Amino acid sequence: MPLSEHEQRMLEQMERALYAEDPKFATALEGSGLRTYTRRRVYQAVVGFLVGIALLMAGMVAQQIWVSVVGFLVMLGCAVLAVTGWRKAPKPGEQGTPPGVGARGGQARQRRSMMDRIEQRWQRRRDEQGH
Repeated sequence: MPLSEHEQRMLEQMERALYAEDPKFATALEGSGLRTYTRRRVYQAVVGFLVGIALLMAGMVAQQIWVSVVGFLVMLGCAVLAVTGWRKAPKPGEQGTPPGVGARGGQARQRRSMMDRIEQRWQRRRDEQGH
């Protein structure tokens, strides 16, 4: 449900007030934080995977089994981090959803009902302020 003109103006006023009051916090909220975080996590996992390969190869060359095992475990852990981070990353143009809230089955209904409750609260506040 789109916002009315009055609601959009109020939202713009609140944004301007937030920028005036705490510009550092406002700019931190402005970016796509979840998307940036997950992308950074995937990149770190890829670098860790490459380090794991290097450890695996170094263990083989030095004939130290424990170094190879550590390298393999590092590779495995980083692969899991990369895959889970990649799946959780929101698509471009899509807003990030909080962890645990998916778009399937009961979770979508739960999110919808939560939005309905928020809208009802907002409407009650507007009605209380207007009267």
